[in-house]
Amino acid sequence: MSGAAGEMKSDEFFQQVALLRWLNSESDEDRSILAALTGVRVGQQLLNRITNQDKVDAFKRDCILSTVEFLRKNPKASQERINCEVEKNVALFAARVAALEKTPLF
Repeated sequence: MSGAAGEMKSDEFFQQVALLRWLNSESDEDRSILAALTGVRVGQQLLNRITNQDKVDAFKRDCILSTVEFLRKNPKASQERINCEVEKNVALFAARVAALEKTPLF
């Protein structure tokens, strides 16, 4: 779950800081903070698995980038050809999202 260049996402970073604090102190307060942050991350992952929002966002990006790439390669395409390409990309997006409904959560 790391970002660009191996950097941790903010929630991952804060969880690691809380873990380090708890490992160094083993205090109940630091344990509670670690438990709360871990609970939030588990909740985020569960919500993401239920909604598949990250996959839907990736499919949306692919749809847009495919259309942009077509326009870049075909700057003189007719409006009709552009419409066909957009419809094709949107249909692929819709099919990919529909397929997610059949994907098991875990």
